[in-house]
Amino acid sequence: MNSVNHTTTSCCSHTGCCETENSFIDDAHPNESFAEKFKTYLPALFSFILLAIGIILDFTNTSFFSNWVRIVWYGIAYLPVGLPVLKQGFESIKNGVFFTEFLLMSIATLGAFIIGEYPEGVAVMVFYAVGELFQGEAVKKARNNIKALLAVQPNEALVLRKGDFVPVSPETVAIGETVQVRVGEKIPLDGKLLSSKASVNTAALTGESKPNTIRKGQDVYAGSINLESVIEIETTKEFKDSSIARILNLVQNATERKSKTELFIRKFARIYTPIVVMLAIGVTLLPYFFVSNYVFEQWLYRALIFLVISCPCALVISIPLGYFGGLGNASRHGILFKGASFLDTVTKINTVVMDKTGTVTKGVFKVTEIHPIKISENELISYVIALEKQSTHPIAKAILAHKTDDFKYMATDVSEISGKGLSGIVNGKQVLAGNISLLKSKNISVPSEIENITETTVFVAIDEKFVGYLIIADELKTDAVEAINQIKKSGVSKIIMLSGDTDAITQKIANHIGIDAAKGDLLPEDKLNEVEKLKQQPNTKVAFVGDGINDAPVLATSDVGFAMGGLGSDVAIETADVIIQTDQPSKVATAIQIGRSTRKIIWQNIALAFVVKGLVMALGTVGLATMWEAVFADVGVALLAILNAVRLQKMNWN
Repeated sequence: MNSVNHTTTSCCSHTGCCETENSFIDDAHPNESFAEKFKTYLPALFSFILLAIGIILDFTNTSFFSNWVRIVWYGIAYLPVGLPVLKQGFESIKNGVFFTEFLLMSIATLGAFIIGEYPEGVAVMVFYAVGELFQGEAVKKARNNIKALLAVQPNEALVLRKGDFVPVSPETVAIGETVQVRVGEKIPLDGKLLSSKASVNTAALTGESKPNTIRKGQDVYAGSINLESVIEIETTKEFKDSSIARILNLVQNATERKSKTELFIRKFARIYTPIVVMLAIGVTLLPYFFVSNYVFEQWLYRALIFLVISCPCALVISIPLGYFGGLGNASRHGILFKGASFLDTVTKINTVVMDKTGTVTKGVFKVTEIHPIKISENELISYVIALEKQSTHPIAKAILAHKTDDFKYMATDVSEISGKGLSGIVNGKQVLAGNISLLKSKNISVPSEIENITETTVFVAIDEKFVGYLIIADELKTDAVEAINQIKKSGVSKIIMLSGDTDAITQKIANHIGIDAAKGDLLPEDKLNEVEKLKQQPNTKVAFVGDGINDAPVLATSDVGFAMGGLGSDVAIETADVIIQTDQPSKVATAIQIGRSTRKIIWQNIALAFVVKGLVMALGTVGLATMWEAVFADVGVALLAILNAVRLQKMNWN
């Protein structure tokens, strides 16, 4: 395949080739050899060398380089780069698409040959071909940045069948089967760890390079890399339903969901090109009726300049390339946008509503404080552990997970007092562990200042004497405070917390991390009503950030729904518009920054193209610019726009 035809078809320069955008990921060639690249560039290089030699011969007035020799020389220089464009233009006309950039280039260059401007006719095609080659390389780079995510897809699974681990395709593994993963291999399916522990690298999925330690019974995800020892997992999902398969599907589909700007430019190009052709005809013929010394060749030359500079490729390639760059950059930071349209929408957000549990907190109860009274800390926690071993309550699990020098006390006659706590005999003593109501029911006094603690508190009494208390709290995420600061810096004017937890705890957390307003004691439908009220306010664009499980209705209703920890939540992947794979609320600000940087670069390219092209069109029409200026202006604008768009792929946000 020749160079110009290949690159033009691959880079969506106009309406005739925009249909190839859906193959954006599928036809990337990350391992293209030097020989293949040289073959691609060879036609343009050959034409450029002949053009350069021809210009030197013209400049030195070499005697043999005249008449038919000159025509043949430039004709040979034209064919390698011009013939593919002529052919593509003919094919487009056959398919009913008349006004394409191929037609613009064909008319401009053949017209130059007709009026004897052979070097300029060749130059138009050479520089057009070079521009297309650079565009093709930029698009390949953007493709490969996104396609790098596809490399995390596992190709093989070692499944236990008939007593042996046999290699099979991940698609054939059923739920509940045992899979072995060797050191350095990718985990092929979502599952639960059967081995005692594992160290896995989830960088390809979340963008976080720090290895994670997984314990027996915890979830592991397809696409993670096993780092330390051979492990076994029990599959919990089929491959098609695994987190990695669905995420890869999201990445591919995201490139097909166009932004309003992209859709406008594509529609604009369909209208713009025929108008340009009609104007060029007008530039050629209309002066006959108004100019006394009308010279057809002179006005035809000006019309050809008009056609060359009007080529819309700078717009039509740099804009989708900009969005591809934004989507790829977001993916590298562990943020998945479901489409380019959300890159636009996120820039308009001025109000962020956040859930508490699982969003700014870890969603896991933990013993945060131990306050013994006339007893050692280890003794207090040991008495409580002895009782809580008999319970399955979430608070009991939090206490049992707390590290302590366990005295290995044994509890007997343990009874659960509904809604209050536990009672039992430990080490020969009567022990109570529960809320304030439990101790008051036994007439055990507790200092009044302790009764007013907002967090969940386990009060402990031994032999009817108050001996201390434990505070159980949902731990803040490490970047929670930073997240709020960064969201405010990104231009968001109001941050609100809505939580199903008690209002006192919700208000305390909101005040601690700097949130503007908060409401607690809310059911999912209450959160939905609050967001709907916000959306009814004039000029308010609302983003909701939740864990994607019980917040699905609000995620769907908000202008942009952010789901935290998308790897583990099917509902998040289905409902949200943006998925934060790293489970870090600070990534919300990063997503807004990426969206705004993308929009800024897109509009820079649009302004650049219109201003430069409009100026050179005007100069060419009145005879103040030659086709050389038109060629360099067209190719230069296209390359500047592409280089500007490619910057998005390199940007980093910390």
